[in-house]
Amino acid sequence: MASEKVETVIAGNYLEMEREGEETNSNNSVRNKLSKFFWHGGSVYDAWFSCSSNQVAQVLLTLPYSFSQLGMLSGILFQLFYGLMGSWTAYLISVLYVEYRTRKEREKVDFRNHVIQWFEVLDGLLGKHWRNIGLFFNCTFLLFGSVIQLIACASNIYYINDNLDKRTWTYIFGACCATTVFIPSFHNYRIWSFVGLLMTTYTAWYLTIASLLNGQVEGVKHSGPTTMVLYFTGATNILYTFGGHAVTVEIMHAMWKPQKFKTIYLIATIYVLTLTLPSASAVYWAFGDALLTHSNALALLPKTKFRDSAFITFGFACTPLYFVWEKFIRVHETKSLFKRAMARLPVVIPIWFLAIVFPFFGPINSSVGSLLVSFTVYIIPALAHMLTFASPSARENAVEQPPSFLGRWVGLYCTNIFVVVWVFIVGFGFGGWASMVNFVHQINTFGLFTKCYQCPPHKA
Repeated sequence: MASEKVETVIAGNYLEMEREGEETNSNNSVRNKLSKFFWHGGSVYDAWFSCSSNQVAQVLLTLPYSFSQLGMLSGILFQLFYGLMGSWTAYLISVLYVEYRTRKEREKVDFRNHVIQWFEVLDGLLGKHWRNIGLFFNCTFLLFGSVIQLIACASNIYYINDNLDKRTWTYIFGACCATTVFIPSFHNYRIWSFVGLLMTTYTAWYLTIASLLNGQVEGVKHSGPTTMVLYFTGATNILYTFGGHAVTVEIMHAMWKPQKFKTIYLIATIYVLTLTLPSASAVYWAFGDALLTHSNALALLPKTKFRDSAFITFGFACTPLYFVWEKFIRVHETKSLFKRAMARLPVVIPIWFLAIVFPFFGPINSSVGSLLVSFTVYIIPALAHMLTFASPSARENAVEQPPSFLGRWVGLYCTNIFVVVWVFIVGFGFGGWASMVNFVHQINTFGLFTKCYQCPPHKA
């Protein structure tokens, strides 16, 4: 009965927001109606676009590289395993978000001009120490996630136009990245996320079809796995791939009905697997060990108009960082879009700088996956969920009870303990060791601020 009452409270708030929007726009011009259609998104479809495009994005291009490190069988199994585990922890985060929001709305807290973030959920449920831990890992991951997106864009555009080196393209796309400061929240990502998913889907199927048509290159070898370092480096890149839900809370907060998020995320994961499994398998089948020195799969495919059309959008990871910065300088709840946009600009500078210092597309993914993603989106949510519902009264009064097919609370706790132990040992432990060894090797081989990472000698 309590859960039914809570759900009414949450749904009521969102329905009220929708009604206000409808009343405001009922007498508006066609221009405003078009603006609403393209700009304002809080439906389950918008959430699915955002989750699907944000979950894989630029990592799609490095998954064949991971297959060359892992081998075909391990690559497929790790994708399925981490895809399932990622969906599980996204479910935990969604449960904690609804629990936090429900408690606050019972206290008459209004979130209309405030975007709830993961560290605030931890603060409200577990206190300031958990807030600080969550804030550190989440912000650091989002920072480097944005860096990786920027590096990927520069790498991709280089293979379209190699008249400029990758570092110069990074300068250019760093400036383009700054335009994302004008997007208020994930509620306004409708077109961006739709285009992002469209391009990700096109790129995945281009990689698959082009590799099959191109066939296996002469003398192709499939040696992976050859060393422990390469094996666990490849595994943590896949851990990173399906750990893209550091923006989960922000996407959920943009939904009219956030209770549906967990289902949306699972469907998004299944869709992403239909892109990643065929593309990574096909490219690895065609090029084999050559991928070990070409972390961007586009580098090995012949230059055609179809390859030049393959591109991954960027910007999703920046937005939560903007929110944190806005709250820090106390402009988050201002209604002036221009003021918020100008306040956000300093966030772009470290992203730009780090992308120029560490342009190691591929190896940097694994390092971020092992050291940051392992805690941010796997270990911390599992621990937080167990601690939030540790007492019998908390479990009894929980807004959302665990599903019966999992064995209720006993099954849920067993699953969470498995996630924590596995990710800490395999993801952070072995993965951290392997990724840092590989990352240091890249620095020693190419150097910091390298002009053109993995380019032909005459270009580098």
